[in-house]
Amino acid sequence: MNDKDTYRMHTKVIQIGDRKIGGGNPIAIQSMTNTKTEDVKATVEQILRLERAGCEIIRCTVPTLEAAAAIREIKKQIHIPLVADIHFDYRMALAAIENGADKIRINPGNIGNLERVKAVVDAAKERNIPIRVGVNSGSLEKPLVEKYGGVTAEGIVESALDKVHMIEDLGYDKLVISIKSSDVLMCVKAHELLAGRTVYPLHVGITESGTVNSGNIKSAIGLSLILSQGIGDTIRVSLTGDPVEEIKSAKLILRTLGLRKGGIEVVSCPTCGRTQINLIDLATKVEKMVEDYPLDIKVAVMGCVVNGPGEAKEADLGVAGGIGEGLLIKHGEIVKKLPEDQLLPALKEELDHWS
Repeated sequence: MNDKDTYRMHTKVIQIGDRKIGGGNPIAIQSMTNTKTEDVKATVEQILRLERAGCEIIRCTVPTLEAAAAIREIKKQIHIPLVADIHFDYRMALAAIENGADKIRINPGNIGNLERVKAVVDAAKERNIPIRVGVNSGSLEKPLVEKYGGVTAEGIVESALDKVHMIEDLGYDKLVISIKSSDVLMCVKAHELLAGRTVYPLHVGITESGTVNSGNIKSAIGLSLILSQGIGDTIRVSLTGDPVEEIKSAKLILRTLGLRKGGIEVVSCPTCGRTQINLIDLATKVEKMVEDYPLDIKVAVMGCVVNGPGEAKEADLGVAGGIGEGLLIKHGEIVKKLPEDQLLPALKEELDHWS
């Protein structure tokens, strides 16, 4: 397909547990647990936290047979599809499938010979579960590195398509493709190249992007450049830290691009010498407070009387600070003036009774 703007609308529909991706279905938000999968209690607790934050597909590493066995019990206690992440040992993939994984993620290049890949494909085919073919720039095969004179977008795409064709030749096409790099522009270019050469849904992310601060910036830039071209069916914001932060960031990226509705958008001014309330603390508390409200509105937290009232009037609900006090503004109209310490409770009261 040459028109990448419509790529997302025409990818193959793939069923992962009770969720469909591809074919214009909503872009799904994914994350990955950082617990030991063998520790069922800790893993379930983290997944439930991720669910509450808005995670829609979860991936767990399966490095041992004990981890594979744990999948069966984990799935009984969660409510979203579970993807088993496999590296090196094809037997882990077979065990994960046997224990009910909704999808498996493999790199056929690191799990052994064609016979072993076939064993995994046959097991997936028998259970009718999809395979995510994952290729990272850090694991690009030596012949492709030599062919392209280094790690390149072209090499990543060729590697991924080689593996896809291998599985297709084994008679299976319930596939999702993932090509990732920590180099943002290389990752963007690879997705642009791949989108014109396959109909399979793409899982998009910037791998090893870094901590919450640096990782969010790299992921926002890379994902926005990719998603805004109509490319990408599922996403993960990979961050070094609490995976719940990945979900918050993914939701904000999708909302900012107009690819998802719902959730309260908080806007706040950067503060300046005119600010005479503790706006940084207030804005931080407001952003935290609104996380659990299923409302599709904009809340403004502004610091002074210069731009504050005007900006707050453009939001559905807002406050504009003065000298130790602030105005509560709703639907563009000033509701009342309040002392600084009453602004947060007043916002909460409005949200609790919003209609």
